[in-house]
Amino acid sequence: MSEPAARLRAVAVDDEPLAIERMKMLCARLDTVELAGTAADGASALPLIEAIRPDVLLLDIDMPGMTGLELAARLPARLGDAMPAIIFVTAFDQYALAAFEVAAIDYLMKPIDAARLARAFERASSWRRSAETAPAWLEEFWVPRRGELVRVSVDDVEYVQAERDYMRLSTAGRSFLIHQTISNLEARLDPARFVRIHRSVIVRRDRVARLFHERSSGWHVELADGLVLPVGRTHAASVKALLTGQADPG
Repeated sequence: MSEPAARLRAVAVDDEPLAIERMKMLCARLDTVELAGTAADGASALPLIEAIRPDVLLLDIDMPGMTGLELAARLPARLGDAMPAIIFVTAFDQYALAAFEVAAIDYLMKPIDAARLARAFERASSWRRSAETAPAWLEEFWVPRRGELVRVSVDDVEYVQAERDYMRLSTAGRSFLIHQTISNLEARLDPARFVRIHRSVIVRRDRVARLFHERSSGWHVELADGLVLPVGRTHAASVKALLTGQADPG
């Protein structure tokens, strides 16, 4: 006889006390879920999430101070591989697309239906199992474009450039914005295929046609389509070593 599946540990964040009480009641009815903590705002939720490291985060969106979307966007840099499955719980439907930009696995409308919540937890459980068996490196992105989500293969990405709180994925003739930090993205891209050349730029190695130096502005890479990108001073030695196998460019 197989052992029962481990219970999912959840944290709920909502500024409405009645919403938190209802979530406690609904979770108590589920044998597969343990509500391990609650918070009334994003600021107090951050240290709680870091301490508990939940499997699932039940997150309201419209909260004072820090919205649920802003809280979710901060988590990858703080949690790394320990990211929970995010389920947004809200009274507003206009945030759905933005929710999936931060990799939410479900989007529930208030008042929460018990059966619908149970299905969301089932999705969270499946998401965690697939994450545990997924390849070490990213193979695709799902990005928002004109009101829908579009699949972008990592094989199509030529370079990535930071734009404030976003990363722009550039492919042949098209580009897409994702809400992620460059450090987190760098850690999830195969270093055999991608190299960080600047604090704000990652390029696909097989798209680099030339590495060259200019006395006035330092090192640069030229991509196959002729685009020239600067190499950051702190990255110059590692970039040359990775691309050419030669020593420090000086």
